[in-house]
Amino acid sequence: MSNEKKDPGGVGLQIEAPSPVPSNSILTMPIGNINLPVPLSLEEKKYLLAVERGDLATVKRILQRAHRKHHINVNCVDSLGRGALTLAIDGENLEMVEMLVIMQVETKDALLLAINAEFVEAVELLLEHEELIHKDGEPYSWQKVDINTAMFTPDVTPLMLAAHKNNYEILKILLDRGATLPMPHDVKCGCDECIRRSTEDSLRHSLARVNEYRALASPSLIALSSQDPLLTAFQLSWELRNLAFAEQECKSEYLELRRQCQTFAVDLLDQSRSSQELAIILNYDPESPPYMDGDHMKLTRLELAIDYKQKKFVAHPNIQQLLAAMWYEGVPGFRRKSALDKIAIITKVAVLFPLYCMIYMIAPSCETSKFMRKPFMKFLIHASSYLFFLFLLILVSQRAEVQVVLLFGTESMKRALQEELARQRGNGPTYLECLVVIYVIGFIWEETQEIFAEGIQSYLKNMWNFIDFSRNFLYCCVVLLRVIAYI
Repeated sequence: MSNEKKDPGGVGLQIEAPSPVPSNSILTMPIGNINLPVPLSLEEKKYLLAVERGDLATVKRILQRAHRKHHINVNCVDSLGRGALTLAIDGENLEMVEMLVIMQVETKDALLLAINAEFVEAVELLLEHEELIHKDGEPYSWQKVDINTAMFTPDVTPLMLAAHKNNYEILKILLDRGATLPMPHDVKCGCDECIRRSTEDSLRHSLARVNEYRALASPSLIALSSQDPLLTAFQLSWELRNLAFAEQECKSEYLELRRQCQTFAVDLLDQSRSSQELAIILNYDPESPPYMDGDHMKLTRLELAIDYKQKKFVAHPNIQQLLAAMWYEGVPGFRRKSALDKIAIITKVAVLFPLYCMIYMIAPSCETSKFMRKPFMKFLIHASSYLFFLFLLILVSQRAEVQVVLLFGTESMKRALQEELARQRGNGPTYLECLVVIYVIGFIWEETQEIFAEGIQSYLKNMWNFIDFSRNFLYCCVVLLRVIAYI
């Protein structure tokens, strides 16, 4: 009994559903566990040739006759495994694809083929057809294809393939229709599904994970699906870096995808057209109000890029130009000055740094104190202060106070010094050593403030902090030993 259906394309034809393949026209010939195509009949060759040439009239006539007489299989394939829909998609013949779908030729994995060929119109047509024929709980057309003859592995979905092709238009079509891409399981995941897939075929399991991350690393997919593309690119790049070390067999693929994510972040940065736009990007923080012109630059997004080791992003010329402008904000035009002028400015700050520090402690809100907060001035004052500290250490190590008395003191001063040294178990604290202790207390207070400001986890991630901690620990040990020796 025939089953009549209305033409979904609006042509108005009423066609009988194709009957089972006749016994004299076998579609495939089983060899072991693989079904291979068998030689085609003359009429089937004419049918496929007409499809390849785009002869709509001939194809329509053959299909109508096939539905009446059932003398050929409309789903036949040539020696290369290409069916009528495959040939029409390869030729980018939308009218042919539409007619074949209307004439109820099986679509199979035609949607994947159209996505692979980036044939947007055919993708839309096949998606509409799939929505009409698909029933809840049943596999989709591309999932019904024999795994041994399919062009794509079973884990490849339309959205995944479109992401591999990085086709923005097709991705948008699929996402608008509700397509999703599940996040891959962790490489160390021990769930039942991962164990089963790894046990059945470890190679396919690894390749499936690579395919999933190749889709997730698609710039177009990130741009369309992520509310924060930069953060997504940073996090995915870091995750791919960890995967490259965890799965050494696929290291080159993961590192290539990581470079792709880094390039995407840099390409996004290239879209900034002014310093204002760049500042908004670099100071973006979802937990804080948007950056406004004149606000203090926290550079939250730049710090995040440094944490995720985004070297290309940090080294971008736009960022370096902004950082240079911020660095020399206190001394505009410093880089264009002559060498003598630069030396004069640095020497002035180095000599007057104690005065600057006193002014800052007494009046932290005055103009001079605000000037000291500028990055370049802060660097010069810190560097001068640390050089002075090193000079103090040199004087203490050479026992400068004793040497001064021995060289320039009177005889009575020398005798008093010798008597005092003879009575002492160890050297007493000198004025220079007291200055060193004040510096050490300042260093410890600085590290304590950093821990409270950044958090202990962020503090421990920076290896320089371990060096600072070791330095302060050694200073404290020396002070403690000196006190014990003196007592």
